[in-house]
Formats: sequence, C-alpha cells, structure tokens
Amino acid sequence: MRLSILAVLTLSLMPLPVAAETVLRVMSFNIWGGGVNEDKDVSETVAAIRAAGADIVGLQETRAEPEDCSAESCDATGHSVAKAIAQALGWHWYDQEGGAPALWANAVISRYPIGEASPHELGVRIDVEGRAVWLFNIHLDDEPYQPYQLLGIEYGPAPFLTTGEEAADWARRTRASGMDLLEKDLKSAEGAPAVFVTGDFNEPSWLDWTGAAVEQGTHPVVVEWPATKRLADLGFTDAYRAIFPDPVAKPAFTWAPRYDEAATDDHPDRIDQLLAKGEGLRVIDAAIIGEDGPRSDIVVMPWPSDHRAVVAEFAF
Repeated sequence: MRLSILAVLTLSLMPLPVAAETVLRVMSFNIWGGGVNEDKDVSETVAAIRAAGADIVGLQETRAEPEDCSAESCDATGHSVAKAIAQALGWHWYDQEGGAPALWANAVISRYPIGEASPHELGVRIDVEGRAVWLFNIHLDDEPYQPYQLLGIEYGPAPFLTTGEEAADWARRTRASGMDLLEKDLKSAEGAPAVFVTGDFNEPSWLDWTGAAVEQGTHPVVVEWPATKRLADLGFTDAYRAIFPDPVAKPAFTWAPRYDEAATDDHPDRIDQLLAKGEGLRVIDAAIIGEDGPRSDIVVMPWPSDHRAVVAEFAF
C-alpha cells in the first residue's frame, strides 16, 4: 500500500527520538592495599565505595606495599584485592598489568560489564546500558616529589627547588613517560560519549597552586602543574573543580588523612584526580570521601586508606 503524499510529509516532519541521558558516578580511590597493609580484610574499602554511591571505580595500590619500600624502590607485592572487592559488590573487575610508567597495582571495577583494554592497559571500555564509555586509571611516579623539593623535605636523591618554573620542569621530567603512554592510549576512546581519567597523579592539580592559594598560605609558590594541565589542553574537565572552583575555600586535600596538616615533614595536597571529557557531558556533583574531619564531604569511619578518595556524578 502506498502512503499518501500528505502522510509522507507528516512522517518526514516528525522529530527524531532524543537519546536518553545517562547519569554515572565515577570514583578514584587509592586503597593502600585494600587493608592488607594493616592486616585488615577488604570490608572497610567496600564500605567506602558503597558510601560514595559509585558505579565505576579506578583503584590504585591494589597490592600490599613491600616491607623494604623506599622512595627509590617500591615494587608492588602480593595478590591484587580488586577481585575480592568487586565480588563483594557483585561487580566486574579488570587488573591492569601493562604500562609500567603509569601504573602501580591498578585495577578498574564496575557495576557495568568491562570490555576491551587500550594497548598499554591504561584504560578499559565499559558498556553502560548499551553505551560504550572509557575509563583510564593511572598511578604516576612519586619520586622525586616536587612539593617536597620546594619545601626542603628529604625524599629520595633530588635537589631542593625554589621556583614554580623549576617545579613544573621537574614534574614533567618525573611523569612525562607515564603521561605519554596515557595520551597514546586515549586514542582508543575516540568517539566515545564519555571518557574518564582517574588516578593517583602524585602531582597537584594545575588549578590549585594559584596566587590566591599562595597568599592564603596554602601552598608556597604558584605552579602550573603539567600533568593535569596536559589533560586540560586535551579537553578534559577537572570534576571536583567544576563544582568547587575555589582552591582556597575548598582545597580538597586527598593527601594525607593520617598526619597533622601542620607537620613540617609533609604537605597536604590534592593529588588524587578525576577528569572527564565528552560532547555534552556535564558534572552534576563531586565530593571528597574520607575520615571524619573538615576535609571530607562524605564521611566513612573507619577510614581504610592513607589517601582520601574523590567521586563525581556526570550526565551525558
């Protein structure tokens, strides 16, 4: 049966169906061995993930630290606890084995099925209700650590620094190989509606060591930290700063809940990062998860790690 001209015109003018919006909560969590470092099981780590309401988590330090761990040498030992955490949640998991300059006992866990990995295993494709999104999860080198170099804190054989330019240069030298691998692997996600990068960067955000933060006394000098700036130049958004743009009002320190911020042998900082990219992607909410105290937006006690975690909700 042939349609009438009027019917054909009517059908051609009907609006096309709009793709449903996907809402997703993503978390970056350095789990410090998932309790193994303090002879605990994974239940406290699982409780923190549940409290965050996360759907996908980039985990760092899924294996225990060796007894002889030092600034210069600290190879991951023992088995990964990623599988045990995922199974407790009823989730999927993927232990990341490649990409040495950008990984230290990393894994991705997800309530959604995990598919292929990128060439160096820095990222995995995740099927979120029929939409293929990518999560890249990294752990960059912590030595030399430029905030310590600027503050005269001994940590490995590295010179002390005085300027922000020196710090940025040393940060590039320390982590460029890992960031180069990440940039190569990001090509696997081209065309994806949402791409996330989680990780312990062991480097502050380029949005945090600002003139206002220096004037407030939060940080010693202005530094445009290169790792997160490189991702910003690739179009990625810092999820926490999208919601809380002022680093003075919300410094959002993730390092370290186990020491006094007034101590002179360390420095509080936001080194655990969550960045995102996608056409039309929006950051709805973001939070720091940690122990009961002024730095945590979501409190979980007992807190199992020597890092606080970050979670953000996205729509795309």
